[in-house]
Amino acid sequence: MKFGKLNRRKFLVGSLLAAPAVVFADADLLEPQWINIRTLRLGQGTPKHRVVQFSDIHHKGDKPFLESVVTKINALSPDIVCFTGDLVEDKEFTTETLAILKNIKAPIYGIPGNHDYWSKSDFSEIARFFTGTGGGWLMDSQMVSADGKICVTGATCLNWGVPGITPPNPRCKNILLIHYPLFVQQVKPHKFDLILAGHSHGGQVRIPFYGPILLPFWVGKYDLGHFETASGPLYVNPGIGYIGTQLRFNCRPEITVFEV
Repeated sequence: MKFGKLNRRKFLVGSLLAAPAVVFADADLLEPQWINIRTLRLGQGTPKHRVVQFSDIHHKGDKPFLESVVTKINALSPDIVCFTGDLVEDKEFTTETLAILKNIKAPIYGIPGNHDYWSKSDFSEIARFFTGTGGGWLMDSQMVSADGKICVTGATCLNWGVPGITPPNPRCKNILLIHYPLFVQQVKPHKFDLILAGHSHGGQVRIPFYGPILLPFWVGKYDLGHFETASGPLYVNPGIGYIGTQLRFNCRPEITVFEV
């Protein structure tokens, strides 16, 4: 049997017809489970601290996936781990989520996200868990790490327009945890060595050369990645889980490593 040559025009037409299916398969089957590990080095000289951030789990019962997140975090050997909000989608998953996160081999510092409030999760249970790791559930509060070298401040972001950020500790490297990226504009006049946020999910679907199709509230221009602000470097993590649809395109779930 002989086949005619595939001319350039037919090839282009075929490629265009196939492209939507390929993109959808990537967004639905590949990227939602394909965790990216991103490493950023801050400051000059040899890094002294290794900080890992993860965010927006929105756990809905996919235990193997969340267990894989914990395995990846442990492989990074962090000094501390920072979580920037939205543990669960429904409070019935709170206990299971914390049981899986208990296997992280480093102190965990965390703050609530809007879904933690909306799900009516038991914050006392969550606080006991974070304290038990050697870290803390930081509701407009501040903690110094066991070695005295890192100070982590957590903001609930409920006090928009009202001074309420605990000032940085001059004896430590200072990290601020906020859920909503836009809240960075409320931090002045304080300045931190690193500000970590979540909430945006990076838009989940990002069109090349355009950006996210849709973003949640209180994100503003801080949709994904690193931004220099008047209050210090801000990093917006695209999250682990998803909201609405599980589709992710050009925006993989991420665990971020900061060498400080």
